[in-house]
Amino acid sequence: MENWTKEQLIERIRALEAENKSLRVSQPSSSNTVPETNNSTHESDRDDLLTLEEYKRYGRQMIVPAFGSLGGQMSLKRSKVLVVGAGGLGCPALLYLTAAGVGHIGIIDNDRVDTSNLHRQVLHSQETLGMFKCESAKLNLQKLNPFVDIKSYPFSLSNDNAFDIFEKYDVILDCTDTPATRYLINDVSVLTGRPLVSGAGLKSDGQLTILNLKENWPCYRCLYPNPPDPGSITSCSEGGVIGPAIGLVGISMALETIKIITGFYNNAYSKPFMLVYSGYPLQQYRLFKMRSRQPNCSVCGSNPNITKEDIRNNIIDYGLFCGKLDTNVLDSRLRVSVQDYNEYMKEKKEHLLLDVRPKEQYDIVHLPHSINIQWDSELRKEDNIESKLPVHFDKDKTPVFVICRYGNDSQLAAKKLLEEMHFKSVKDIKGGISKWSEIVDNSLPQY
Repeated sequence: MENWTKEQLIERIRALEAENKSLRVSQPSSSNTVPETNNSTHESDRDDLLTLEEYKRYGRQMIVPAFGSLGGQMSLKRSKVLVVGAGGLGCPALLYLTAAGVGHIGIIDNDRVDTSNLHRQVLHSQETLGMFKCESAKLNLQKLNPFVDIKSYPFSLSNDNAFDIFEKYDVILDCTDTPATRYLINDVSVLTGRPLVSGAGLKSDGQLTILNLKENWPCYRCLYPNPPDPGSITSCSEGGVIGPAIGLVGISMALETIKIITGFYNNAYSKPFMLVYSGYPLQQYRLFKMRSRQPNCSVCGSNPNITKEDIRNNIIDYGLFCGKLDTNVLDSRLRVSVQDYNEYMKEKKEHLLLDVRPKEQYDIVHLPHSINIQWDSELRKEDNIESKLPVHFDKDKTPVFVICRYGNDSQLAAKKLLEEMHFKSVKDIKGGISKWSEIVDNSLPQY
C-alpha cells in the first residue's frame, strides 16, 4: 500500500465511501516507523486504522512522495510526541503536529497564559488568560483535530518525574528557554533513547537541531559541555521577540519531527546539522554541519558519568550546574523603593534620573526629566559619560538615581558609576519602571 499512486489512493477512498464502513489497514514497513521503545502507552485498535474522514483530512500530505504515502500517515497516527513548553516555539509546533495527525501528544508547561504571550503564542487567546498553558493548548488543539489524543502536564519537569513521562513517548521536543531545563531534557532523552528536537529563539533569530537521533548524532552536552554564564542569558521579556520569526522555528521543529517519525532520516541525509533562521534585515535560513557524538561526553560518551539513578536521586542539581544570576548586586542601603523616589521627586530636590534601558524601551515609556544612557551599548563599555550629561551636572554634588525595567541593569550601572567613575551619590530604584507602573502610576503602560 505504501507505493500506491495518487490515482490509486483516490480510487480506494471512493471504494471505502461506497462501502460506508471502516477498513483495517496493514502495518507499514519498519522503514517508515520510529524504532520501538519500551513502556509505550496509548496502544489501542484506533491506532491501526484511518477513518474515512481521516483519509480526506490527511490525503494531501499522503500524496507527497517524501512523506511516505499511507505508511507515513499510519506512522504518525501511532506515534507519541512530547512537547516541553507551550510558548512561542511550542505553540506553532503543536499546531502543525496536531494538524498532521500525530496520534498522541503530551504537553508539559507549568506557566499560565498572560497577555504578554498572545502576540506570539498563537494557541492561547483572550479567553484562556490565566489558564495553564498546557491546558489552553490542549483545549484549542482538540478543536483543530479530534482524532489526536492530547495529554497535559500542568507542572514543572523535574528530576523526579522526567523519566516516568519521557518513557511514554517516542520523540521529545525541547521548546523551553532555560539552560537547566535544557540539560535535564537532554540527559533524560539520552538515557531513555529518545530523539530530541531542540529549538531556541530570541528577538528575530532562531535555531534548531536534532539530537540523539542515531548512534553518531550528538546530544546537547556534546555541543555545549559547559552551561553559559548566567549573566549572558537574555529572556524574551528582556531582549524582545518577533512572533513570526520564532513561529517559523517552531514550525520547522514540527517538520523535522514528522520526518523523524515517517522514517526520512533512515535512508536520507544522516549527518548532524543546525538550522539557523534570521528575520532581519532579509529573511534567510542557513544550514551548518555539527560535530558528531563526542566520546568524552558525560552522558552519551564511551564512559558516561551521568546515570538514571543519579538524576532520579537528585544527585545532579541542574540549577547548581547552570548557576544563578545574583540579583542583589548593590548594598541595600544604595537602593530605594519606587515610593521613596516618588516622595523625593515631589520635594523637587536637584538630582539626575538616569534611565539605562535600551532606546527602544525608553521610547515606549519613560519618566519625565530622565536621561537615557543605555547600559548594554553605552555605559557598560565606556569609562566616561559626563559629555552626555547636562552641562551643569556635578558628579561630586548632584545625587543620581538609576532606573531600568526591572531593577537589574540599574544595579550594575549604579555600581559602575560609584566604583569606576567615582560618582559621589548614586542610588538604584528597586523594581524599575515596571514597579513604578504597578505601584506609583498605573496609567503608564507595561510592556
